[in-house]
Amino acid sequence: MSKVKISRKSTRIDMTAMCDVAFLLLSFFVMTATAKQPEPKAVDAPASTVQDKLPEDGVGVITVGDDEVYFTIPRDLREATFKRVAQEKGMKITDKEVEAFVRTDGFGMPLNKIQGWLALPMADRTKEGVQEGIPYKDSLDDQLSVWVKQAREANREVYGAKYDAGEIDAKEFGQKGDLAIAIKADAKESYPTVKRVIDILQKQKKNKFFLVTGLRNKDF
Repeated sequence: MSKVKISRKSTRIDMTAMCDVAFLLLSFFVMTATAKQPEPKAVDAPASTVQDKLPEDGVGVITVGDDEVYFTIPRDLREATFKRVAQEKGMKITDKEVEAFVRTDGFGMPLNKIQGWLALPMADRTKEGVQEGIPYKDSLDDQLSVWVKQAREANREVYGAKYDAGEIDAKEFGQKGDLAIAIKADAKESYPTVKRVIDILQKQKKNKFFLVTGLRNKDF
């Protein structure tokens, strides 16, 4: 008696649909991801168990490292801030310099050298050792105070205009009308340097600010 042959079915699986889904997901993550912005000064922040996150935007960041300070201004305030500082210090700036400043995420240069620095190509401006920090130690040439003050004024002007136009209410203006400030200091930075930065903020009656830290395990 002859055996009945069972037809074999193909085990091949069509992966076309799966590949389409994978590429769609990849495209979504690439287009929605936020690229990490280059820092004006690389610092190793002290470790902490606090998990509160710094707001993604609307915060001015003062970076402290190697006894130097750098300032990162929110992008929508850079033009107004730069123009305000130039007006206060009697500097004549060009539209090209303003445009270059707006495209710079963070900086640390004295005012008498900032225009020459802005004339450099972007790749050269961000090279290590090119920037020397914003003067802040001498009360007679405390340029950090000038930048912080004018950035806060620019922020107040922007949100004041939004409030007057009815785009935001009084509560939101109260929350965002004063520019939030964060201090990001290296873990090995000396205490007097950080204290000097805090004193500068408190002198402007800015007593509430963020301290940026890195996350560590609670067991250590």
